Amino acid sequence: MSWWAIDVRTPANQRDELGAWLVTRTGQAVEEREDGTLVAFAPDEEAAENLIAELSGRIDAPVETRSRSIEPADWSTEWRRGLAARQLGRLRLVPSWLSEASESDPLTIVLDPETAFGSGEHGSTRSALMLMDQLLDPGNRVLDLGSGSGILTISAIKLGAGSAIGIEIDPEANAVALRNAERNGVADRLEFLEGDAAALAPLVGPADLLVSNILRTVNTALLPAIAFALRKEGIAIFAGMEQPEADAFRSSLRDYGFIPFRETLDAGWWAVAAQPPE
Repeated sequence: MSWWAIDVRTPANQRDELGAWLVTRTGQAVEEREDGTLVAFAPDEEAAENLIAELSGRIDAPVETRSRSIEPADWSTEWRRGLAARQLGRLRLVPSWLSEASESDPLTIVLDPETAFGSGEHGSTRSALMLMDQLLDPGNRVLDLGSGSGILTISAIKLGAGSAIGIEIDPEANAVALRNAERNGVADRLEFLEGDAAALAPLVGPADLLVSNILRTVNTALLPAIAFALRKEGIAIFAGMEQPEADAFRSSLRDYGFIPFRETLDAGWWAVAAQPPE
């Protein structure tokens, strides 16, 4: 299959909204380059043309687009390039195809993200993991919104959570997450649900600790549901945001009554822990 990339340029104040729409519309990650260009992906030329046609009606601002074919690659294995074992706080993340994966250690996570997001190689995942390592108490009930490969949900159990639930809108990602949970021997202590986090999180709460590693615009939209899904003394960890977005998200947290109390930064990716409104 020859994939196509669609380069999208739009005013900065429209970029977050458009990026979130592209992720939802294509079911694929969206790259944001240093010059502000968003890069979306489509499985063929016709799908790329259809996406470009839809873009023109999404926002009331000029949108520049360009489509281009991508050299064919076997994406079922291509993503493995460069992935290695990594120590993050108390946890050690080991790709399943390395010899180290056969070693038995309660704080080692053997991971095969396949096509789901969450390998431990991205700054947003690492920043969320570091805050979780610091803030999770033994026996905590944990919710993971946008659980992807299951890395944060599984990590919660490895760090001592009593139970953990991952919520993911992508059924293929949930299948990957379940395989990873079984690979790590924790499938009986966690669950992966498919659906909208805004609807499901309040239903499966209350949680002691909640992690939301998603785009800033989505994190902001989820704040009312997250407040409802947390126990009174609970903690929410928000990740998936770049450092320049920190001020805007802190303002959103204050607007909804959340109190931020700890932050971390990893390769330009910012995460924050906050307590919910009283």
